[in-house]
Formats: sequence, structure tokens, C-alpha cells
Amino acid sequence: MAHGPRYKLAFRRRREGKTDYRARYKMVETGKSRLVVRITTYHVIAQIINVGMNGDETLVSAHSKQLQKMGWLGGTSNTAAAYLTGYLCGKRALKEGIEEAVLDIGLRPAIRGSKVFAALKGAVDAGLNVPHGESVLPDESRIRGEHIREYAESLDEEELRKRFSKYLERGLSPVDLPEHFDEIKKRIDEEV
Repeated sequence: MAHGPRYKLAFRRRREGKTDYRARYKMVETGKSRLVVRITTYHVIAQIINVGMNGDETLVSAHSKQLQKMGWLGGTSNTAAAYLTGYLCGKRALKEGIEEAVLDIGLRPAIRGSKVFAALKGAVDAGLNVPHGESVLPDESRIRGEHIREYAESLDEEELRKRFSKYLERGLSPVDLPEHFDEIKKRIDEEV
């Protein structure tokens, strides 16, 4: 650790690698709501947050676990779940009268086509106005899981059971993933 009279200890959340205060300050300075997307090992969380006098205020929230309550049988941390979570958050935000936000990805790297941008695409498709470049969004076929369908069709029966055991345990054939995705998206439209 550095010593001396000019050494300044960084804030705790910066030392822990949780907050980039410079980027946060720039976002807060805009005065707009933030679309905060966080990806954990097993889930995706999308929230619309405003800065308040006593800290951040969460206005709208969507969690990929809520997709399971709507009938989603796929994984809760994959690209399709990220899109659907962003879509659900966007629909709820519009219902609350929030029409625009700025994307906050935290300390995640901005990788083109990643799950963070799948959630962004979901929120934008729901009707939320979020500034972005079209080049960062994942392809529609990737979001719907068509690549998984193609891969599952190329496998024999034994290999399919081995590689997609969790899908099959939940009662979803990986070949039916794109249709199941469309069904859940329609259900979100109906419920919100």
C-alpha cells in the first residue's frame, strides 16, 4: 500500500471493483433515469433507477426469476432470458409513464452482442427510448435461440439428453426453444 501525505485511499466500492464513480457521475449528471442491467451467474436483473436525495430509487424492476412464473422453461441467465427480462422491464416502465432512460452496465465490458445488450434490445423493443448504436445489439436469431435449435438437431438422441438435460428436465425440447420464446413474449404483452 502507498504511504505519504499525498496518498488518498479510494472509496470502498471502487476498491472492491463494484463502482466506477467517474462513469456514474457522468450518468447521474444527465438527470435521466437509468436502465440498470446486471447479469449474475444464474439470473438477469433489469431496473429503472432514479437518483434521489437519500440514494438511488428503484422505480421499476424485472428479474429473470419472474419469467419462470410466466411459464419460461429455459435458463434464467442466457441471452433469451436477458432479452425477455429487458422486455418485461421496458413494458413495466411504459406502464409507469417512464419513456426514456440511459443504459447503465456497471463494470461489465461493453462486448458487442452480449447479454447486457440483449436486455437493452428487449427494453427498446418494448418501446423504451434508450440511446444506443445498432451495431452492439445481438442478432434476432441468436436472441430467439435458433442457433441452439440447429445444434440440437445435429445431435443424436443420447448426446441430446446429455447436453440438454436441464432443458429436458423442465419439459422443454431445445428444438422448440424459438417457439417457446415467442409464446412467452406474447404472454408478457398480455400480462403487462
